[in-house]
Amino acid sequence: MLLRDPISLQNEWVRLEPLAPDHAADLAVAADGLEHAWYTLVPAPDAIGSEIRDRLALREDGSSNPWAVRRLDTGRAVGMTSYLNIDQPNRRVEIGSTWLAVSAQRTAVNTAAKRLLLGHAFEECDAIAVEFRTHWHNRQSREAIARLGAKQDGVLRNHRIGAEGTLRDTVVFSILPAEWPAVRLGLDARLARD
Repeated sequence: MLLRDPISLQNEWVRLEPLAPDHAADLAVAADGLEHAWYTLVPAPDAIGSEIRDRLALREDGSSNPWAVRRLDTGRAVGMTSYLNIDQPNRRVEIGSTWLAVSAQRTAVNTAAKRLLLGHAFEECDAIAVEFRTHWHNRQSREAIARLGAKQDGVLRNHRIGAEGTLRDTVVFSILPAEWPAVRLGLDARLARD
């Protein structure tokens, strides 16, 4: 199976559905009320349609594979996530461009979604590395990535220029196949407590 193949993934908590225009209404509600911190990109509710179109264009060129995150307890789509920077010949991928509604934060939703994405990458797509990248100043994201069991590889200094002309230092984390069994057990144990 290829990392770019659109596929639905499901466990007890969430279903990751290939992103589609019909997710827009739920996602606009999910984005409403999110604090748009300067160091992260979350679409405004009225920009969800264009965000979906942009992510679908990246799917078409093979560099990304986006999903809507649907909570099974409510039936509502509560955010987005993607495989990014897909490097199929080298079986490498990044998990990112993830955002969740306030109501889904600090619940099992993010852990359950990451469990599905990591399991699919390592067990179905034979990935040799799964990366996570975040802004140096996004401490919440850095802590969440570390809790998943990813190891920090380093910091790409002055990696990008932000919308306001600020320079972004990008923190890179990864999980390797030999680490996946322990990471999987950790994620499963966290989900069993939720």
